[in-house]
Amino acid sequence: MIVITAPTGQIGSKLVTTLLRRDEPVRLVVRDAGKLPADVRERAEIVVGSHRERDVLDRALDGADALFWLMPAAATASSPYEAYVTASIPGADAVVRHAVPRVVIVSALGRGSQIYAGHISASHAMEDLFRSTGAHVRALGLPGFMDNILRQVATIRNGVVSGTVPADFAMPWIATKDIAALAAGYLLDRTWTGQDPVEVLGGEDLSYRAIAAILTEVLGTPVRYEHGDRAAVEPFLVSRGFSEAMARSVVDMDLAGERGVTNAVPRTAANTTPTTFREFAEETVRPAVNGQR
Repeated sequence: MIVITAPTGQIGSKLVTTLLRRDEPVRLVVRDAGKLPADVRERAEIVVGSHRERDVLDRALDGADALFWLMPAAATASSPYEAYVTASIPGADAVVRHAVPRVVIVSALGRGSQIYAGHISASHAMEDLFRSTGAHVRALGLPGFMDNILRQVATIRNGVVSGTVPADFAMPWIATKDIAALAAGYLLDRTWTGQDPVEVLGGEDLSYRAIAAILTEVLGTPVRYEHGDRAAVEPFLVSRGFSEAMARSVVDMDLAGERGVTNAVPRTAANTTPTTFREFAEETVRPAVNGQR
């Protein structure tokens, strides 16, 4: 039995599809089962509730052989450590109570960098929480998600993609479908042991200027990079309901990215995933910009 948290998100939804295609027994922890596709509801066990809650996790992890743990950051938390670590304590406790042998965690690159990085630093502490359970753990250290570009579909239609790092600063990017495939591999494999981190660099290193150039070619219309004001990010997020601490954490993560928190690991064939940004733009961004999805 494989237990999946956050099964309706960018990664979880793709992971569930992959596992069900393999006819694996899957149990999903979800707040609103209505957000799951009908065929998923028919084929998977459903535990309704939050994976921040002890009783929900007790139902979900009973007899579990593996757990996929993804903790979305609560925008109103008092700190990123509350959002990732405190919120994950019930999960770690349940792993111990139910003797779950293997846990696969979504985390971030930059472990050991000695650069404070807000959400990223808290995710590394979350990894350690699960390692303390004694379970076999694979924490997926990931770079920025290509899929986050989809948040800018409206401005891309107007020829602009924006960010707060210099136009020519290159960093690694990964497609969430490649994360799901990687996680599925570990969840299906019953032989691995230990608590080794898995550092993954995604498909390629790209700057925003390069991303704009690729979007221009794929969309057939000019797209330019607009360098935004980092100082404006925190008050904007607070105006959207973020706590001051979590808004500051987003800025800290962004600043750490510019300082190279995700750039320290040398790229190899083993830590490079298949999807390039051009492929992602053709498969996902272009249909979104054209209103086809």
